[in-house]
Amino acid sequence: MNRRKKIQQLLKAHARKASAKLAPASKSKYISKADRLKLAEQAGDEPIVTSDQ
Repeated sequence: MNRRKKIQQLLKAHARKASAKLAPASKSKYISKADRLKLAEQAGDEPIVTSDQ
């Protein structure tokens, strides 16, 4: 691969990464089970308890 092609490839890759960071997140942030229970208690809702069977 010649030098010019390699440089162009790197610049395109960096541009793709930069635009991906600016794009909105496609999925919501993970909230742990303990944090979900705390939020439910603060909201006044009764926490849903599931059994691991």
